[in-house]
Amino acid sequence: MPAPRPDQDAKPCRLPRWRLMLVIATALVVGACGFQLRGTDMLPPELNPLLIEGGGATALGRALIARIPGSQIRLTEDPAEAQVRIRVLDEGRGSRVVAVDRQGKVLAYELRFRATFEALGADGQVLVPPQSIDLVRTFDDPDIEVLGKQEEAEMIFADLHDDAADRVLLRLRAALR
Repeated sequence: MPAPRPDQDAKPCRLPRWRLMLVIATALVVGACGFQLRGTDMLPPELNPLLIEGGGATALGRALIARIPGSQIRLTEDPAEAQVRIRVLDEGRGSRVVAVDRQGKVLAYELRFRATFEALGADGQVLVPPQSIDLVRTFDDPDIEVLGKQEEAEMIFADLHDDAADRVLLRLRAALR
């Protein structure tokens, strides 16, 4: 008699009924509390179209543009067509040493991103007056991990740009309520 094949004796994987009910109940509770993924609908669709002045010329402008595709907002390049204009007035980034060892070797840096923006309505009214966003992260610099420090710093700056874009959209949304 031939030996049974492993796939013949395999039983389908089934969750016990109580686990299935727990998964369903959790999904219902999370859905009922108003939970939404971040960044998908930060602005109401009435603001179509939106103009980000300076768009890809600034890190904050690029981060703002990256947030729009998941929403119901349409971007425009025409100021006359825009219902809302977000203007990036200034931005900068920098770093400074925050910790050294006894021999003077740097152990940690503070990475900083600063941006100033304003938002204007279609008729030029100020929706959000000029405001600054100042974000800071600490970057550890251990001497054992020499490779990849510059890439890690750039990743941290990219996260700072994304955080700043989220804050700009959050402030605009709050101003429009």
